[in-house]
Amino acid sequence: MYQWDTYLETGNVTVDNQHKQCMVALNNLVDAIKNGKGSDEIIKTLKFLTEYTIMHFSAEEKLMYENNYTDYSAHKRYHDEFKVTVEELTQQLINEGPTWELMNTVTFTFEDWLINHIKGEDFRMAAFIKTRACTR
Repeated sequence: MYQWDTYLETGNVTVDNQHKQCMVALNNLVDAIKNGKGSDEIIKTLKFLTEYTIMHFSAEEKLMYENNYTDYSAHKRYHDEFKVTVEELTQQLINEGPTWELMNTVTFTFEDWLINHIKGEDFRMAAFIKTRACTR
């Protein structure tokens, strides 16, 4: 299971709370897989995680746009690319069922994305927005 840790905090309360919820959804997916809850439950849990992630991306993109974030285009492109990856994994899960190999790929993909994206792109975005707030 994945634990939220302060080293993942961007300093933006809204973004951090959404990241925590993404981690809860990821843990629910891992739980569904480990406990053999079946294909329907795993797909349902993955779809929720996907929908929550997309909502979170929209909120981040709105925040970046409202603050004239200079790296908005690149950050949004990362979001868009991840949406495609998740769509492909979800379709593969629907077509093939929850094999252990696919489930490992799905959980690793989300974990890797979540941690690396937060510590990279989201930290930079939050620092920029914090600086903008100080100059207003």
